Amino acid sequence: MEAKRPLILISNDDGYSAKGLNELIKFLHPLAELVVVAPEGARSGSGCAITTTIPVHYSLIKKDIGLSIYKCSGTPTDCIKLSLHTILEGRRPDLIVSGINHGDNSGTNVHYSGTMGVAIEGCLNSIPSIGFSIHSHNPNADFEYTELYIQDITKAILKNGLPPQTCLNVNFPNSSQLKGIKVCEQANGYWTQEWEPCPRKGNENYYWLAGEFVVTNPENDNTDNWALKNDYVAITPIHVDMTAHHFIDELKSWF
Repeated sequence: MEAKRPLILISNDDGYSAKGLNELIKFLHPLAELVVVAPEGARSGSGCAITTTIPVHYSLIKKDIGLSIYKCSGTPTDCIKLSLHTILEGRRPDLIVSGINHGDNSGTNVHYSGTMGVAIEGCLNSIPSIGFSIHSHNPNADFEYTELYIQDITKAILKNGLPPQTCLNVNFPNSSQLKGIKVCEQANGYWTQEWEPCPRKGNENYYWLAGEFVVTNPENDNTDNWALKNDYVAITPIHVDMTAHHFIDELKSWF
């Protein structure tokens, strides 16, 4: 008797038609039954945002053996919430996977990332979760060299699980000459020169979000940013408990 295949729930923040998502589907379909619930359009930078002011709608796009694809009007996090509440009809995924994002989510950018918003929502529901990203914004980027790594990482999590309140942020350099996997810590940094003016006729107060990410600890070879710059696959475990535990006792002394 054939063993029951695991169930993987997939989403992203680039939309259901993005190449990265469709490559991820291709890579993971041999490993599991897939249910894909992704935004109907780009939702980059949405973080863990949820929709509260208007209804959220979903519709079936494709249904094959072992693969169902839906599009959703909401955010990446909405996609996961709606899947667990309604679309999966009570089934619980063995794993939630997000990506492959066009653009890396290394360092403190994890706080802005809709890709990682998917993984964090899965994590909050005690489901092992992974976000995959590549250091390229090219809509036609080459993803083929990520396939074996994505499959190996996925198999490892399906076998071993993840600790409570912990998900994985996996970033690929824009290079097919990979040196291997490096388990990392999150690089520290901040954005500068974040707005570019794009004035309209009669009104100059229009701006495009842009900017440059500045790493404040570039010499630290344990960070995900360093790993990407040196052609390693960066795997960073992310913990959703944001409590500054090291500061609790000092803060107590203040009050």
